[in-house]
Amino acid sequence: MVGGGQGAFIGAVHRIAARIDDQYELVAGALSSNPERAQSSGAALHLAPERSYSDYREMARAESQRPDGIEAVAIVTPNYLHAPVATAFMEAGIHVICDKPLAISLAEGRQLAALAKQKNLLFALTHTYSGYPLLRHARAMVEAGEIGELRLVQVEYSQDWLAEAIAAGGMSEGNWHNDPQKAGPGGVLLDVGVHAYHLAQFVSGQTPQQLLAELSTFVPNRTLDDHVQVMLRYANGAKGTLWASQVATGCENTVRLRLFGSKAQLDFDQEQPNELWFTPQGGNRQRLRPGRVDSRAAAHATRVPAGHPEGYLEAFAQLYLDAAIAIRALQAGQPVPPEASWLPTVEAGVDGLAFAEAVLRSHASGAQWTTVEGAQAG
Repeated sequence: MVGGGQGAFIGAVHRIAARIDDQYELVAGALSSNPERAQSSGAALHLAPERSYSDYREMARAESQRPDGIEAVAIVTPNYLHAPVATAFMEAGIHVICDKPLAISLAEGRQLAALAKQKNLLFALTHTYSGYPLLRHARAMVEAGEIGELRLVQVEYSQDWLAEAIAAGGMSEGNWHNDPQKAGPGGVLLDVGVHAYHLAQFVSGQTPQQLLAELSTFVPNRTLDDHVQVMLRYANGAKGTLWASQVATGCENTVRLRLFGSKAQLDFDQEQPNELWFTPQGGNRQRLRPGRVDSRAAAHATRVPAGHPEGYLEAFAQLYLDAAIAIRALQAGQPVPPEASWLPTVEAGVDGLAFAEAVLRSHASGAQWTTVEGAQAG
C-alpha cells in the first residue's frame, strides 16, 4: 500500500476490504513520506521493518527485485500522486488498485491507460458503489431490456461535511481536498462527482455525448468547488441530470440513482443498499432484495443468505475480489472470467476524467453545451 498511514480513513477501508475474502496479505507499504511516521504506521500493521518504506519509488524498485515481492499495490494517496505512483509500480511490473479519481487530468489518465495496456497489467479503480449486489442486478436488468429504452437518468451524490468553513486551528479547509495542487482542478467534482458519473454509466451502460454544467463555491475563502450540477444528453435521445455537493445540509452520504425507461423505473439509494425499487409502467412499486434476486451478477457479489444486510465495506471488498480474480487470470495468460468483468478499470477512470474536463470547459464557457471528449462506456 502507498499512503494510508495512521489516521487515514480511506487506507483503513481499503485494508478491511482486501481482507474480507481472504485474497490478500499486506506485506509492504510506503504509508507515509515521513520516515518516522512510515515506520510507526508500518509497525502498527505488523509490517517487517525492511518492507516499510518512506519513498514509493524505492518500494517499487525493491519489491520488484524480491523473490517474494508484492504482486499488486493499493494507492490511497491524495489525487496528485495517483499518476506518478501508479506509473512507478507499473514500470516495475506490478498490478495497481487505485482510489478514485484516476489522476488529475485527462492527459495523465490516458497515459496510465496506455501503460497498463503495454505492460498487460490490471489497473483497478475503486468506484465502490459498483460493488453492491443490487446495483449489479440493476445493470443486468437494464441489459436484459427490463426497463425498456432508457429515457431519463437522475444521479445524486450529496454530503454536508463541507457545509461550514473549517474553524481556525482545526483541519485545514477540506484538508488537501481544497488545494488545487493536490486535489486537481476540481473539488467536489473530482471527489464525489466522478463517483456519481461512474454509477450512472455503470448501471445504464450509456455515456452522455454532451453536457451543460455549473460549478459553485458556496463557502467563502474556499478555493475549489463545493457543488456541481450538470445536465446530460445521450446518443439515443435520453436526458440526464447529475448533481454532487458537499454543502448539502443534513446529507450524510446520499448516493441515489434513478433510471426511467419506456417500460419501468429503477431507484437505488446507497444509504439503504439492500433495497432496489422496481416500478413497471402502470404497475406496483416492488422492493428487490439481495439473496432474492436471480441474476448471476448479483449472486457473485452476495456473501450471506437473504435477510443478512451487506453494505459499504462488502461492496468495496467486491472490487478487491474481482481484482484478485482478474490478476490471477492475467498471471495464467487467460482472459478475465465474466464474473469479474464488471470491475472498474483504468478505462472507467479515463471516462471519469473526460467527464470532469467537459464539466470544467462547460462552466468556463458560461454553462454552454459541451462535448464529452473521448468517453467510452465500460
